[in-house]
Amino acid sequence: MIDVIDLSLQFNGKYLFQNANFKISNHDKIALVGSNGAGKTTLLKVILGFQQPDSGKILKRKDLRIGYLPQDFINHSNNNLFDEVFSSHITLNNLKEKEAELVSLLDIISDENEKYEIIETLGDIHNQLEFYNEEKIKADIEKILIGLGFTEEDFNRKVEEFSGGWQMRIELAKILSSNNDLIMLDEPTNHLDIDTLDWLIEFLNNYTGALLVISHDKYFINSVTKKTLEIFANKINFFKGSYDEYLIFKKEREEQLYKSYEMQQKMIEDTKKFIEKFRYKATKAKQVQSRIKQLEKLEIIELPDKENKIRIKFPKPERIPKILLTLDNLSKYYNNKKVFDNISFSIEKNDKIAVVGPNGAGKSTLTKIILGLTEITSGKMIKSELTNIGYFSQEATEILDSELTVWENLYYNVNDISLAQLRTLLGSFLFSDDDIEKKVKVLSGGEKNRLAICKLLLNNSNLLILDEPTNHLDVNSKEILQQALIDFEGAVLIVSHDIDFLRPITNKVLEIRNNSAKLFVGGIDYYLQKRKEQKSTNEVVDNKKNNVNLPDRKNIKKIEAEIRQKKYNEKKNYSEKLEKIEKEIKDLENQINEIENRLSLPETYNEHKLILSLNQELLELKTKYENLLEEWTELSEIIENIENKYQQQLNELLN
Repeated sequence: MIDVIDLSLQFNGKYLFQNANFKISNHDKIALVGSNGAGKTTLLKVILGFQQPDSGKILKRKDLRIGYLPQDFINHSNNNLFDEVFSSHITLNNLKEKEAELVSLLDIISDENEKYEIIETLGDIHNQLEFYNEEKIKADIEKILIGLGFTEEDFNRKVEEFSGGWQMRIELAKILSSNNDLIMLDEPTNHLDIDTLDWLIEFLNNYTGALLVISHDKYFINSVTKKTLEIFANKINFFKGSYDEYLIFKKEREEQLYKSYEMQQKMIEDTKKFIEKFRYKATKAKQVQSRIKQLEKLEIIELPDKENKIRIKFPKPERIPKILLTLDNLSKYYNNKKVFDNISFSIEKNDKIAVVGPNGAGKSTLTKIILGLTEITSGKMIKSELTNIGYFSQEATEILDSELTVWENLYYNVNDISLAQLRTLLGSFLFSDDDIEKKVKVLSGGEKNRLAICKLLLNNSNLLILDEPTNHLDVNSKEILQQALIDFEGAVLIVSHDIDFLRPITNKVLEIRNNSAKLFVGGIDYYLQKRKEQKSTNEVVDNKKNNVNLPDRKNIKKIEAEIRQKKYNEKKNYSEKLEKIEKEIKDLENQINEIENRLSLPETYNEHKLILSLNQELLELKTKYENLLEEWTELSEIIENIENKYQQQLNELLN
């Protein structure tokens, strides 16, 4: 499908990759991995043709359809949500526009030759429209939008009304519905909740095309990929195995590389000592020259740049109460709109609780209530006098002053700390001497997150509240934060969809869904199993409730197929008649042209009987031609009415 041949690309005079060769075949599910700055996103852009390599070439299959989701995407379309996703079916929309244009032309064109050409073209368009099956496409779009967390009420909302995270989902919906041969995703899970993440995993596992994905979410890439494409030491390596299997291979390779490097360095050192020792001994001259040539020809083993890693250790809390916080029948409304109602649970010493649920359920609102940033509508919150909360926001700007520098954000908020101590602390979070003078507003998302976590360390908290802490963190940084939270001796409340990150940390899961909360005493895997069991139970209940009149979504596909089959059966005879008439019209057109050509020949002028005969035949043919045109119009209207009837049935089914 795609062949990459001898591909090389430099950035600031340094190769990101050199002489790279690999293939992407049909049905490949590939994770693209490498350290930050290795060139993963750049490689996607080169494959797409957005960026040109220094050398090499990329061969793509003709008419290859590629869907690409970048990390950051804002859509300023004036379309509503559903129309925007439907607009991604460019060929279908072009056919519909062309069909409408040709039908309009038929009403105003009088020339029979032109009419015939239009009718012939319309026939081809109708055949293509049957192939694309607009009804099925629209049904699939609805399923995808629902799966990605949109509601049916959202379908008519303008695209520009949605926030950045939802904008990404809109673009993802366009890609997933467009029947691409290859889907390329760059960090697709940053703005997804657990429900949507599970739906996307299931969709991609059923997707028959090829997939190339960049993601720091280990759970996600292990679930959807089977092969690994690695950018390492300026080379691109293809590994036939899952991401977890690749990590084992990578560790073994690095250990072997370091052993080989150490052995080579020792050999070089020993050789240099020999050369220095015997350089001026005539009896050893030949051996010395041989060793010099050996060094000159030696291919030096180079170790890859070691990735700098942040070092995190949360301070041990001075005192931790047995119960840090209790919510008792807590309710929250915004302008009479219920967010959640009658929530009750406690955060106890050593609790490490994951807060999960669909986007918009109120997870972040709950954290802000606990922090005192949002008022309670009813109920009460009881907080121990000993409870000291440290907060990390997914919007780092909420807890950082964008106009202050990196060091000022810490220095002005903490007592009894010197600038030297701050420099040491910030250095451990990868902020160099120059970096600490930067204003927060110019930092990247990852840098803001690291600074916000750094600020947490200075609070001496016994309860940490973290809202999506892993967004913008690479795999290594996530692992270090993960270990620090495991080791933390206080309580933790984490809003996150990152299952791999949560797995070793949490001992409870608080699910917020349908305006209420439920506490699961067990880790994230326990919760996922219970959630799976509940979904199965709900499907059985829904089937029983809706068996007669309201089929559940599991059966919609079957009913859609039945409706399409009925439509096909009803249209079949009319469509065959229409096709037959179109052929007859074409034959008549040829006969009429032939007679008109004969009548225009000079040798026919004096053949009066022949002229009369030809004119009579021409009149009969044109009469027949007009009758066929009228019949074609009637059949077209019948077929259109059938289309509308079954489209209405599909609409009623999906509403």
